[in-house]
Amino acid sequence: MVTLVSLRAYWRFLVVVRRFSPLILAYWRDRRRFLLFGGSRRVDAETQRERAETLLDILLTLGPTFIKLGQLLSTRPDVLPPAYIEVLSSLQDDVPPAPWPESKRVLEDELGPVEEVFDDFDPEPISGASLGQVYTATYEGDPVAVKVRRPGIEPLVNADLRVIRWSLPIVKRFIGSGRAFSLENLSEEFSKTIRQEMDYEREREMLAEIRANFADDGSIRIPTSYAEASGRRVLTMQYIPGTKIDRIADLEAAGHDPTAVAETLQRAYLQMIIDDGVFHADPHPGNLAVDDEGAIVFYDFGMSGRVDPFIQDRIVDFYVAVADQNIDAILDTLIEMGTLSPEADREVMGEVMELAIADARGEDIEQYRVNQIIEQIESTIYEFPLRLPRNLALVLRVATVVEGVCVTLDEDFDFIATATDYLREEGYYEETARELAAEAGEQARATAEALFTVPPKLDRVLDRAERGDVHLNVTIEDETKVLDKLAMRIAYSVLLAVGVLSATILYSFANAWELAAVSLGLSTPLAIALYRSFRSRSGIRAKPQFTRQSMRKRREE
Repeated sequence: MVTLVSLRAYWRFLVVVRRFSPLILAYWRDRRRFLLFGGSRRVDAETQRERAETLLDILLTLGPTFIKLGQLLSTRPDVLPPAYIEVLSSLQDDVPPAPWPESKRVLEDELGPVEEVFDDFDPEPISGASLGQVYTATYEGDPVAVKVRRPGIEPLVNADLRVIRWSLPIVKRFIGSGRAFSLENLSEEFSKTIRQEMDYEREREMLAEIRANFADDGSIRIPTSYAEASGRRVLTMQYIPGTKIDRIADLEAAGHDPTAVAETLQRAYLQMIIDDGVFHADPHPGNLAVDDEGAIVFYDFGMSGRVDPFIQDRIVDFYVAVADQNIDAILDTLIEMGTLSPEADREVMGEVMELAIADARGEDIEQYRVNQIIEQIESTIYEFPLRLPRNLALVLRVATVVEGVCVTLDEDFDFIATATDYLREEGYYEETARELAAEAGEQARATAEALFTVPPKLDRVLDRAERGDVHLNVTIEDETKVLDKLAMRIAYSVLLAVGVLSATILYSFANAWELAAVSLGLSTPLAIALYRSFRSRSGIRAKPQFTRQSMRKRREE
């Protein structure tokens, strides 16, 4: 029996395909110039940007789910090229609010009659988004903000998630295997993320946890939530008014130093990501304000994330390496985090990072801005391409957006200096330095030991070589099955040649054309298999076996 959700999904699938058909046709022609034949086409940066603008319009037209998808795609440089990331980063989650009677029905289904739950309730929303909208009210004498999930959004999202899942096989035909894998993972992550964002009970828990982490910090204010007036579709929290963080003139008029505000914001996010492991992941100016005392107020915790301890340590290593201009340490950290392939050529990647830093820095290395470094890394990630863990993608996005807000507050704001000071105050910088010193000491010890052990061993080897008593055991590692493929091709070729030769002999000398036909028939599958082995897209491609990191790994083993 076909459910209502399925019927809605089938209809939405047709709508989505129709909307995306111009882009699908363009991507198809990129692969085959004349759709069914012809070579591939080169796409310049201007064309990419035009297509990104088209994609942006399509996402806005298709509604809430696809707006959220566009926002997530803007954090995934391993899926989309930089031109698309830049355009989609401007996607705002700001849509007209739903009519009050519909929102009231959601509110009362969750909590009961509005008049009985709240002392007073203003039916005019103060903000509207794709998944919910916010109203002001009074609860037990306190001013509160009430976030209500958009009416009818859940079945629409469920239908759209099915459409996205059905569309994946089509999309994957136009992208490489690496990005296809990333896109499939992104689809699963998006399904989980948007359902989490619709669950206001989860948001209340995240809000409470982050609030507890800043309980002793007077420079940060996070609203209190009211569990008795909240549920899965409604979240009631303390209403804290403030000046929007990007209104510089108003902040200065109120006696607040924009540079100090920027530093407080940056340090708050460093604490959330590096120390606490749970962070507010949507720091655009609409979600940040400054109260009368100069404290930063955070709103909307629907998009929030966690960082596991391993990634936290790697982020510290990354910050320290960037501050020290240590290219090898930057590459090591990217590899450990999974954003750079261990098989990548370190020499080439080192040059890329050196160019990135040289392009981004000002008069002094500590004056460059971290988002320029991140943009360069994201471009590199797309070109290889690599896979990016979702929470790490959120961290990259948060770092870029926060840095943009800080630069709006102070165009000369030094992100690296603030991060370095924070790491030093918390003891991370010295800890990393001690680890590096210990590693260097271990290498020095191993080198000194080798000076005493290698010469006698080398002398014995030379004596045996002089006597002709040296034997070498060679083990060939063939992880990519190159030798197997070559052997199979040789076997096909030999058997095919035998079959053709047998048919020729039978026909020419024995006049046994029936047996000759049988021989050719038996040889036909061999010919097809040989042909397909040469026509296979994957072909015979060996992975680089002697990159610096693979040699180091083998040496350690």
